[in-house]
Amino acid sequence: MKVKICGITNLDDALIACEAGADALGFVFYEKSPRYISPQRAKEIIKALPPFVKTVGLFVNMDALEVDEVCAFCHIDMAQIHFEANEEFFAQLQIPYIRVVRATCQEDIEKYKDDYIIADAFVESYGGEGRRIALDWFDEIDCSKIILAGGLSCENLNELEKYNFYGVDVSSGVEITKGKKDPAKVREFIANAKSL
Repeated sequence: MKVKICGITNLDDALIACEAGADALGFVFYEKSPRYISPQRAKEIIKALPPFVKTVGLFVNMDALEVDEVCAFCHIDMAQIHFEANEEFFAQLQIPYIRVVRATCQEDIEKYKDDYIIADAFVESYGGEGRRIALDWFDEIDCSKIILAGGLSCENLNELEKYNFYGVDVSSGVEITKGKKDPAKVREFIANAKSL
């Protein structure tokens, strides 16, 4: 199972996640988030990362050109589109992207069954509150292209065993405080996810 550690704000957390086996690191470019990072700071962290770890920029309510510019400046590999953008927006993006489905019901997830998506619980603040999505929504769904986010922790990962999710995306579940990771939790979370 692939693991993304999101809400990276400093180099120490980034390197601990890489060393523990994270497949991707997420950088939040949404200024209202307590995990916001400036493009300049993200660029400095990304420059210091080892190879083969994907970097993902999380964007809320930005236009396509701005998303592309930030990704190019920071050397980000992929954009995570965390808002309800129209198809014209996605057609304009030059950077590879993944859509976040902020699900309010099972049908929201099924709408994009042919695409890789991040499935997250709907919250007004665009995530980071540890809100969980109802697992029974996935009982009859092929989860092989779904990355599950929202309310995940070392303690509840075992509940995902039967679903065959492509990956998991965690932020608050491995933090000491908002924007600062707990090294022990990061290592445990990644080890638990990789064992599923």
